[in-house]
Amino acid sequence: MSSFDLKNETEVKEYIDKLGVEYRFGCYSEKKPEVCHLLGDYLEGIRKDFEKAAKVYRSNCDDYNYGKSCLKYGNYTFLGKGRASEKGDPAKAFSYYEKGCTLNDPDACLHSGLLLVSKLMPKEITRDVPKGFELLKKSCAMNNAGACFYLSGMYISGVLKEEYQQAAKKADSEPKATEQNRPPGAYVVERDMEKAFEFAYKACELRNMYACANLSQMYAKGDGTPRDEKKAEKYKKLALEMQDEVKKQQQLTFQQGLNPT
Repeated sequence: MSSFDLKNETEVKEYIDKLGVEYRFGCYSEKKPEVCHLLGDYLEGIRKDFEKAAKVYRSNCDDYNYGKSCLKYGNYTFLGKGRASEKGDPAKAFSYYEKGCTLNDPDACLHSGLLLVSKLMPKEITRDVPKGFELLKKSCAMNNAGACFYLSGMYISGVLKEEYQQAAKKADSEPKATEQNRPPGAYVVERDMEKAFEFAYKACELRNMYACANLSQMYAKGDGTPRDEKKAEKYKKLALEMQDEVKKQQQLTFQQGLNPT
């Protein structure tokens, strides 16, 4: 496609229209899944037609098994976006996240995993920590920083089986004694600081600032790794630098919102 003048409103409109035509041709005539996904993004981001975008994402997932579109339609379904009722359907959303994960989309694995391990998710979804844990591990293996960070957190605290969680709530006054008296097999995920360190390290390498902050603390205390004050300071500095980057990006986004032209 030839270049155009961004300051020329007519040329910009023509370019956008041609882009839509190209995406529709690539999707509907050439049946290219990656172009269908771009068409969905076009309808969502440029045309703001969420209902049509949802239909494209759903079809691309159902008919062409395109993982990214399964993720997007899962998001739409969870929020009720692009639906006449505007009511979310968490169970249906999960089925699309799970399919996206099967198709090796790391973000779909993250979403499906978090839905299964969280205590705060909708009642339509049955909590299944072992399955969710495996989905998060798959996501992390595909270099999803968020999944690696959550796995690290699960290893830091350990995850009790449901019956032991109820008992733990009643014994908050004596947490150490309760922990010592728990039988083998009380945990779905055993507390393991070495594994927590491994996942935190990977998440930090993938630019997750919270993981870098945790990594700094682990080096400072010698949790899961030999104590190293220099590395503790290194990762603390890195986490703060990432925090500054996020703040700058938020300010830039806010300024662009005030001055859209």
